[in-house]
Formats: sequence, C-alpha cells, structure tokens
Amino acid sequence: MIKVMLIAGARPNFMKIAPIARAFDSRADHIAYKIVHTGQHYDANMSDIFFEELGIRNPDYHLGAGGGSHARQTAKIMVEFEAVCEQDRPDLVMVVGDVNSTLACSVVAKKMHIKVAHVEAGLRSFDLDMPEEINRMVTDAISDIFFVTEEQGMTNLKKEGKPESCIHFVGHVMIDNLFYQLSQMEKMDSSVLKHNDYKSGHTEYGVVTLHRPSNVDDKPTLIRIFKTLDQISKRLPLIFPIHPRTQKNMEAFGI
Repeated sequence: MIKVMLIAGARPNFMKIAPIARAFDSRADHIAYKIVHTGQHYDANMSDIFFEELGIRNPDYHLGAGGGSHARQTAKIMVEFEAVCEQDRPDLVMVVGDVNSTLACSVVAKKMHIKVAHVEAGLRSFDLDMPEEINRMVTDAISDIFFVTEEQGMTNLKKEGKPESCIHFVGHVMIDNLFYQLSQMEKMDSSVLKHNDYKSGHTEYGVVTLHRPSNVDDKPTLIRIFKTLDQISKRLPLIFPIHPRTQKNMEAFGI
C-alpha cells in the first residue's frame, strides 16, 4: 500500500487533482491518499466549493496559508506542510501545476527524502519574469517522477537531462475533468442561464477569465483588454465570471 499526499492550493489545482483523486478512489486497495489544501486561495468561493462540485472528498489537511507576498506565502506553506509530513509521512508527494504551493511542498518533500511527482511537468514559457516559470523549473529540478501533458514537455525534460524512465506522457488531467463534468451537467444548477439571454440568436458563446497580475493590476492594460472584449462581444456573446482580484481592481480603478 503506497501512501500519497495530493497537493492543492490555487483554484486550477482543484480541477487538476480531481481526476487523480477519483482514480485513486478506484484503486483503494493499492493507494492510500490524503488531500492537502494549502489555502493559497483562501476565499471559500474559490476553493472549498470545488471539492463538492468535482466529486472528491474534503481535504484531510488545511494549511491555511492565505495571501501575502510570494516569499511569505511560500514560507508559510513550507512550515505547515513540513509539520504535516512529520506527523503523517507519505511515500510520495504529488504536486500539480506551477503555483507557490507546488514549489513549497515539493521542496519540503525533497528535503525530507520523500519522493516527488509533478503533474504538468516540463512546461516552459522561458520567461523568468513569470513567477510560475520559476516554480515550474525548481519543481522539475527536484522531482523524481514527471507526468507530462504534451510532447514539448517531454522534449524540454530530456534536454534538461531527466532520465527517460522517469518521464511519463499521460495526457492532460483537465481533459479528464472535462469529460467528468460533461457527465455531471444534467445534475448541475443551470437556473442562472434561464435569467440571462446568452444564446439569443447565436449558437455559440465565449467564456472569459482574467486574473493574471500583468493583465489586471495595471489600469491602462485592463481598460485595453475590456475594449477588445467589447468588440468581440458584438460578434460573440461573452460570459465573464469575475475573479476576486479582477473585481477588486475594477472597483479601485473605477471601471
């Protein structure tokens, strides 16, 4: 029986761990896993609700990291996760994506001589101005098992000298989750759609998400994006679920 800790911190992580958790549930005779919610996204509307909607259990551990600078957030996650591993030592820590939780938990595990598996390994933007790129590179530098979503990821890891025996091209867990969600659509609350004329005269509509600091923290940039979206919306109806960071900036900028 292998003991795995599955790490989730930011909203996209929850969607990525869901297919993995469901797969682990189907192999309960071989895998015992715990979900660790770092609390990197600490708004309940952006985290806890996803566990229910994605068909996985509530976290076994909640680290309560909250916000703050990259350094403060990463440090708090590391301290709290180390305590969890000391109390309930796993055989493997599985991290996903490229957020601060990914970096923090992989570093803690490696220093404690616990194997690390990285889902979405090998992805590169080659832009070190992006915090996510730093997280990706450091995590891959110390991981033991690499689960890759695309061919370019395989190429990048091989160029970086990773053993081919440790690199596994598995496809994208987000696609797994898409198929799961399609199977659940009949059960979902679609009442909001009845009060919005999204598809009047159209057969398609678009969904917009904005949250990257480089897009939403600068007023002129955000205004340009909205002007572009306004033009697009004249041809294609758009649904815009507003990220809390974006909403806060819109209010501050008077947009």
